[in-house]
Amino acid sequence: MRWFGFALGLTALPALAGPVPVEPALRGPTIAPSPVTEDYFGTKVTDPYRGVEKLDPATLDWMRAQGKVTRTVLDSIAPRAAYLARMTALTGAFGAVRDVQWGGDKLFYQERAPGRDQFDLMVREADGGKRRVIDMQAFIAAHGGVPHAIDHYAPSRDGSRIAVGISAAGSEDSQLSVIDAGGATVAGPVSRAQFGAESWLDDGSGLFFNRLQELKPGQPISDKYNDSTAVFWDLHGEPRVVVGRTQKLGPVVDPVRAPAIVVTPGSDMALLEVQNGVQNEVEAWVAPLADARVGTATWRKIVVEADAVTRIAGDKGHLLLLSHAGAPTFKVMVMPWSGTAATATVVVAARPARINESVGVARDAFYVGGREGLNARPLRIAADGRAAPVALPYAGTMGEVVADPDHDGAVFELDSFVHPPTTFRVAAGKPTDLGLETQPAIDFARYRAVEMTATAKDGTKVPLTVLTAAGPVAARPLLLDAYGSYGISALPGFRPRYLAFVDAGGSFAECNVRGGGELGEAWRLGGKDAAKKNTWRDAIACAEALIAAGYTTRDQLAITGTSAGGIMVGRAATERPDLFAAAITRVGDSNALRSETMVSGPANIPEFGTVKDRQGFRNLYEMDAYQHVKDGVHYPAWLLTTGLTDPRVAPWEAGKMTARLQAAGGPAPVLLRIEEQAGHGLGTTRTTRDAEEADIAAFVLWRAGVPAWQPAK
Repeated sequence: MRWFGFALGLTALPALAGPVPVEPALRGPTIAPSPVTEDYFGTKVTDPYRGVEKLDPATLDWMRAQGKVTRTVLDSIAPRAAYLARMTALTGAFGAVRDVQWGGDKLFYQERAPGRDQFDLMVREADGGKRRVIDMQAFIAAHGGVPHAIDHYAPSRDGSRIAVGISAAGSEDSQLSVIDAGGATVAGPVSRAQFGAESWLDDGSGLFFNRLQELKPGQPISDKYNDSTAVFWDLHGEPRVVVGRTQKLGPVVDPVRAPAIVVTPGSDMALLEVQNGVQNEVEAWVAPLADARVGTATWRKIVVEADAVTRIAGDKGHLLLLSHAGAPTFKVMVMPWSGTAATATVVVAARPARINESVGVARDAFYVGGREGLNARPLRIAADGRAAPVALPYAGTMGEVVADPDHDGAVFELDSFVHPPTTFRVAAGKPTDLGLETQPAIDFARYRAVEMTATAKDGTKVPLTVLTAAGPVAARPLLLDAYGSYGISALPGFRPRYLAFVDAGGSFAECNVRGGGELGEAWRLGGKDAAKKNTWRDAIACAEALIAAGYTTRDQLAITGTSAGGIMVGRAATERPDLFAAAITRVGDSNALRSETMVSGPANIPEFGTVKDRQGFRNLYEMDAYQHVKDGVHYPAWLLTTGLTDPRVAPWEAGKMTARLQAAGGPAPVLLRIEEQAGHGLGTTRTTRDAEEADIAAFVLWRAGVPAWQPAK
């Protein structure tokens, strides 16, 4: 997810023209309204395009016709092709690494090597030895010609076998197989393994994972993620359910709660974690491992929901917990397997200036991933309980710490807007670059990253980071991004595609709105439920701050949000349409009132609420951009993207929003961009992502009025 350097060779931008009026040819075909009016606790709400939700052949034909108009318009912007070619050369020059894991004395990871379109599974021998690709091409070829991606994987304790979940065309419908270190299939594939959560027995004879239910004919698609089970697979035949609500095995009583069983190296106990949909807090139980693997365990509860535990790691003697109970910036606790969270000992207390985010248990120490502000501040906790900061080579953002009880030290990735991602390992000394990434030389002096704050309407200071060209501040076309859900932190990271945008004359900004986790649990709750309006109003405050600081103007400013960030961008642009020249909703949630009916809908109720209660309806209506579109209002130009295999935000959300915005009759164009063989983003190829980013750049520069970037007549 990141990058720099190569000057793209695009010429400096000439003086800007004014906003461009829409032409009839940009409107695309229409679709007939299909209104449905419903009564929510005495409030009547009309949904004008309910029929789009069916995604029947006629609707899909309309969406594809919309996509053809979008393709024609964007392809007619003359500089786009050269921009895409240069950006593709730039992204192709970097090697990206993710998901590092230990297996015996080997280090496994996924790598998208320079020039590659997808990630390969890699293994490196101990202590910096030879590394190689685990050849899975024959396996992938057997599954058809569409793009496939590795969704998740887990090596056995000795590294001789690897469980790998693979899905096609961005669907995330993982099929789980076990392969050997040479890539040959040992067992599988097994279907319905979307959530993964694989955990091997120490001897590699079998593993636990989470498995979805098999939907029966006529069963609602929104049931897909309900009643998943924890299964044990001995690599022969079908996996056996060992924890499941409908099977009356184990303590799960809520259909939305997903169980996963974790095996800790050297321990004869199993840990059962149960998570309620997208809710961060888990409940946990322990039981003898021998009983857990055959489904006869009597589980003892050690973590209740009120303990507010979001991460658990362990070795054979201890469990390390991350919790926000009475600690909005999170505390770290340790307990024996025989204890409970209520009696655990605090080893890192919460402090207002520090956010603790991840924990890991290594052979030599405990490791804690944390931040002060937006910058990483990891800790190493020695056996005597003393916590010492880990010195980092530069200020940046780090991923979760990865530690293993059989190895000393922890592994983590570090990057920033102006530093490519690097995977480090740290033990008692300084972090050591593992040398996994391929990074071409970059002239970082050409770019500048600026941390600033915006002041929200209620006086709250909102973190904001700008990536722009070096030199004096100048008003440029600017793409403002924000997210603001699930407590996820949208931290500044290395993004070569946005550096390409800077090279083309633009700027990029990340606004850390409430609803995310950037400043702890209180920050998350400040943008949730009835307070959700703070999410888009924080984004509005960031937009105004960028204009006031001289980085852009209203006629040059575009706002973008992805997935749940669609709530942010949709409501910011419908509440303040005067503030933006363009809005981009990427696989985004635009119709929150109806999102509950999607495949992922029930799992998202803990985050967004339900229309089945009065306050939940009010909250969802307020965050529903589709319901806030008004006829005759001059909204910004809008680009909406979707993938037809998206399992998280159904394609009809983008379709309905497109139809409603076009029917509102404003002068600005509304374009729908479709990917036929891509979903929500997981598994999307580099080539596909490059093409999407080129379209977005072309759209933003067009709507900012840059003369060279106007569509052909």
